[in-house]
Amino acid sequence: MTTNQTHFAYQTVSKISWSIAFSAIVILLLVTKLANSQTPWECQTIERHLPPVGLELDAAQVKAWRTNIEEISMKLKEIDSPWEADVNCLLKACEYAIRYQEIYRAEDTKKIDRVLKLARDRLSDLQQGRKPWNENTGRQVRGYRSSVDGSVQPIGLVLPPTNSFAQNDKTPPKMPLYVWLHGRGDKTTDLHFIVERLDKDGQIAVPNAIVLHPFGRQCVGYKSAGETDVMEAIDFAVANYPVDPRRIVLMGFSMGGAGAWHLAAHYTDRFIAASPGAGFAETAQYQNIRPGQVPSYEQMLWSIYDVPGYTRNLFNIPVVAYSGELDKQIQAARVMESAFESAGDRLTHLIGPGMEHKYHPDTLREILNRMSQFADQGRPHSPSELFLETKHLRYSSQGWLTVTGQQTLYASTTIHARREATGPWKLETQNVSSFTIENRPSSEPIGPKLEIDSQLIVLPQNMKSISLVNNEPTGNKPQWSLGSRENQLLKRPGLYGPIDDAFLDPFLVVLPSRTSQSQNDNWVTCESRNFLERWESLFRGAPRIKLDHEVTEDDLSRYHIIAWGTPESNLVIRRALSTPTVQRQKLPFSWQADSIIMGPQEFACDQHILLAIYPNPLNPTKYLVLNSGPTFRQAHDRTNSLQNPHLPDWVVIDTHEPPSAETPGKIVHTGFFDAQWQFSKPLTW
Repeated sequence: MTTNQTHFAYQTVSKISWSIAFSAIVILLLVTKLANSQTPWECQTIERHLPPVGLELDAAQVKAWRTNIEEISMKLKEIDSPWEADVNCLLKACEYAIRYQEIYRAEDTKKIDRVLKLARDRLSDLQQGRKPWNENTGRQVRGYRSSVDGSVQPIGLVLPPTNSFAQNDKTPPKMPLYVWLHGRGDKTTDLHFIVERLDKDGQIAVPNAIVLHPFGRQCVGYKSAGETDVMEAIDFAVANYPVDPRRIVLMGFSMGGAGAWHLAAHYTDRFIAASPGAGFAETAQYQNIRPGQVPSYEQMLWSIYDVPGYTRNLFNIPVVAYSGELDKQIQAARVMESAFESAGDRLTHLIGPGMEHKYHPDTLREILNRMSQFADQGRPHSPSELFLETKHLRYSSQGWLTVTGQQTLYASTTIHARREATGPWKLETQNVSSFTIENRPSSEPIGPKLEIDSQLIVLPQNMKSISLVNNEPTGNKPQWSLGSRENQLLKRPGLYGPIDDAFLDPFLVVLPSRTSQSQNDNWVTCESRNFLERWESLFRGAPRIKLDHEVTEDDLSRYHIIAWGTPESNLVIRRALSTPTVQRQKLPFSWQADSIIMGPQEFACDQHILLAIYPNPLNPTKYLVLNSGPTFRQAHDRTNSLQNPHLPDWVVIDTHEPPSAETPGKIVHTGFFDAQWQFSKPLTW
């Protein structure tokens, strides 16, 4: 297919309705696939586990539904309402249910009729300048636009019976927010989630508080884009309802319990208290994986989500774990009991007598009573002790402290800050090469002095953010000084890797507009198609997509770039790989017409392709990802505990072996870049 043909096909996609755009994109990818006789395989269908395929739908009924969806969508565009997501989340739910056969019982077709009627009613209200669903009490379904991919995502809310917050003539009183994370529901896609949220309050009922039910991208364990969605759902509730941000409680059960464990440990300072129920807290013991069963780089990647590595963060808030006495998933709380004990504290663990995988009603009442007490107290403005523990710099902040650099990557990194009644804050650090202090207006000033690892540091006055650097990075006693490494290309919060790290933030997919001489165009077509279909069906949203020559400077400033192809076929890849990075630092790899060079090894381009994440040379504050989506694949969807990153910062794939449900091809070389984003032999496998 020529460049002009590809461009025409893409422009056609951009002009048609969003409800059928994905199918056209898939066709575009298929027709750009090269018919190369040397390629030993064609695109293979990889069986989808989530969501499962449901019933065949009547063609005439599908046509009528889609006509209805299209009509509502077009009328909604005409009024250009700021509340369009409240309607579009309903339309998307119906469209996806049709497209991916997410109807599992014949009577569930009535759910599409019901949700479409609700969408039409909301459209009518918006056309008349009304938004009554924002003024009602009880159960509500709202929608918002995700920053990650621009998709509409649903959330459920249960609003208290008193409607004082709906009165616009006075400031309503602030109230607590309870965030409830639902359990795994393979078939509970957008449509079914929305109907359930319209009909049921859910597992918990809390008077004088708002209960928030994030969708969390359905069934990804509240990881990846799912965790971003939880945080954005909370932000939505705070922005649109009288929520006290200092009184947010996190709870969940089963998959939701696992989500509560890791979100509470990673984003502790967002919550006043947490209560994880059942679920899992780590990978190896839960999956009974023995040493040597998986590659060592994959074991390193477990540390991103394994909660024991973040235990000390949980010392900052009350945590009440729950397990049924007979539930095998009591294992998670037992693991965390040991982690708490090893770190010098004790986990509160309530057990439902005689219960398997469910709450005992009396124990749930006890948990809610405790959460209510914590919410009533609120978070103290100036606690005298603060714990920060991390292994990955995406999760590097607690309160006024942020770790910005590690001596050893993916290793336990801690700061323990405490203050007596008089005297300066005393900080003890481990594996920290740099960190920042934020003097927040809502708390007492941190200065004027700090004692860091027994070294007294005088802080500058009236500075909102203060950076400190360890000048002894070899593991000896730290030597701290004021300073910053902002102008250096280093692994830091938001720019750390691995490949999966790009998919928690806003990203843009960039497809090639040209072909190359390599048979790897076949691999690029198959894997990019697999990524786009998987993102929509599993992650419940259509990504932003452009062809390489359509990418603007504004795109480069706003988004991580997910670029597919080679320097020969994709102009963005070619431009990026020929551009020096910060301080004119050279890339640690090269991709020539006939070879890929990574460190001391060279690979023939006609048989290999590079997958990688790196600070984008065209904008080093954002990522450039080459030829990859999230690295957990269809085979890993059987359990949420395996929906973790499975590949590190870079991978060389032998494309003579076709992609599978477990890997994107034969892995011949892989590893992590070091703290300076350079090739590292010790971090290579």
